[in-house]
Amino acid sequence: MYPVTSQVRKPSALPWFSSGEQCKMPLMPELPDSRLEQIEGPQIDGTPGFLWVVRRKLRVRHADGRTSSTFVYDEVARASLDAVVLVPHFFSQGERFVYLRSALRPPMAFRRHYLDNVGKAQGLWELPAGMIEPSEESEAGVLRCAARELHEELGFQVGLDQLRALGPSTFPSPGVLAERHFFFSVEVEPSEQQEPALDGSALEEAGVVIAVSLRQALDWCRNGEIEDAKTELGLRRLSEVV
Repeated sequence: MYPVTSQVRKPSALPWFSSGEQCKMPLMPELPDSRLEQIEGPQIDGTPGFLWVVRRKLRVRHADGRTSSTFVYDEVARASLDAVVLVPHFFSQGERFVYLRSALRPPMAFRRHYLDNVGKAQGLWELPAGMIEPSEESEAGVLRCAARELHEELGFQVGLDQLRALGPSTFPSPGVLAERHFFFSVEVEPSEQQEPALDGSALEEAGVVIAVSLRQALDWCRNGEIEDAKTELGLRRLSEVV
């Protein structure tokens, strides 16, 4: 059983954030000393909207001076490139609980489903997340973004000092987009939750916020009911520190 909170209509990192002491582990091997060189571009394909395609002509220069043949590479870009991912949590009845929200995702609705064992869901259960505006591209700005998204999506108002970096930032889809995700945990008091301050997005109009035990959420990750990668990563990181 999990309590269902108010309906929601809005969804919403910088590499200097860390979660404290690093675990002592063997050093990773260095990456090959190969570098990309831009021969032509960038060329923007079409009129930029929320997203746009950037086309570059590139080649690889290797450590020994050899260069590859030139090739064309397309990437996706947007004005607000990076995002925060929030793991709001609280302790109740001997268990740690987290908040998740539903999100409609049009690419999921219209993708080709070629595996019989993959469902045709049009939405996901996710941790609250949101894009960092260009004016927030600083350490303090990212914290402000995280606090703003928490208020907009869940209705909690917290001070910046209550946000805790939850591990290093990650690249969720580096083959097509240079977006970084910055993870934060924040402990909240359920009784202080207000109506979320929403942005009126049609996709979020029917969104729902739920509180579920961290144990249950991790079970959902293991059995494939939570399919959002950033959500599973954030939940697993939280489970390591609480």
